[in-house]
Amino acid sequence: MALVTLTSDIGHQDYLVGAVRGQLLGIDPGFQLVDITHALSPFNYPQAAYVCRGAFRQFPLGTYHLLLVNLFDVRPDHLLLIRHHGQYFLVADNGLITMILEEVPELVVGLPISKGAHKDTLYFAQVFGKAIRDIENGKRPEELGDAGVEINVKNPLRPQLGNNWMEGQVIFIDHFENVVVNISREEFEEQRKGRSFKIVFKRDEVIDKISETYADAGEGEKLALFNAAGYLEIAINKGNAAGLLGLQGFAEKSNPGNTYLANRLFYQTVRIYFE
Repeated sequence: MALVTLTSDIGHQDYLVGAVRGQLLGIDPGFQLVDITHALSPFNYPQAAYVCRGAFRQFPLGTYHLLLVNLFDVRPDHLLLIRHHGQYFLVADNGLITMILEEVPELVVGLPISKGAHKDTLYFAQVFGKAIRDIENGKRPEELGDAGVEINVKNPLRPQLGNNWMEGQVIFIDHFENVVVNISREEFEEQRKGRSFKIVFKRDEVIDKISETYADAGEGEKLALFNAAGYLEIAINKGNAAGLLGLQGFAEKSNPGNTYLANRLFYQTVRIYFE
């Protein structure tokens, strides 16, 4: 019985999430379907990579992760079946997979798209579902398509580094409006080298210590901690960090020629100074 996670940018405003689930269960009623989220922001690759990476690490080996994210960012002539560290990923060939894995996948198979097929979300879900069924029935992934396909690659969004500083981008704002920055605990400690530090962002706000929990700060006070996914998070205890501190998410599609968007970039970054 295959365990299948579903992640998408479809939203819940219409029928599509339910239809995708119905499509998959029609292929194999035994599929165990687990929804990760359907509320990813369209075209925001750093956000999608962060959410997917944080969730997928918690699932057992042999899980199939179906990603209906930015399906039409490029004109599709095939889809991808990925096997990496014992897990399977089914995704469009749009570069997202290398951002999630932060490395080149172990095995890549290009799943063919039928000529004349109506290339929409439900058809792609059908292609993915049939590939999962075939593997569960004993077929090798290499038998399902082109194992020599070259994939589109996007590099993970990394913090910028200097001798005495590092700068990260806001990649996610959660339900409580806590702000997640693309700086992992490992990257922070490696750059810190045991030194004291100051986390600086909009309006010259400064944090100079890492908390273990939100309760380490008084109600209404700002704090920084490393969250369950291991990334730096800026929060206000029982408050709205994103709104009160003026922090906004990284805009993947920002137009450098747009003065308004360019002026917003400062508010999307967090810099750490080491002393």
